[in-house]
Amino acid sequence: MPKVRFLRERLEVEIADGQTILQAAKQIGAPEGDRCGGVCACSTCHVYVVKGFDQTSELEDEEFDILDKAFDVRPTSRLGCQ
Repeated sequence: MPKVRFLRERLEVEIADGQTILQAAKQIGAPEGDRCGGVCACSTCHVYVVKGFDQTSELEDEEFDILDKAFDVRPTSRLGCQ
């Protein structure tokens, strides 16, 4: 089962395949942006995947477009809602 770690908060949670980082954050009370409600319409849930990026789903056009408008995007940037 995959694990998600929130480094600043020192929190960790196991998640089911297909569960999003945003869902994991809500599950354990980790602060994570969700201004749009998690529908890939803003970048408040922008995260950096430190480990396991190759195990994430493909970046789709909609997510790419939103990330294009985000601040400090890195090669391992993703939207937590995706």
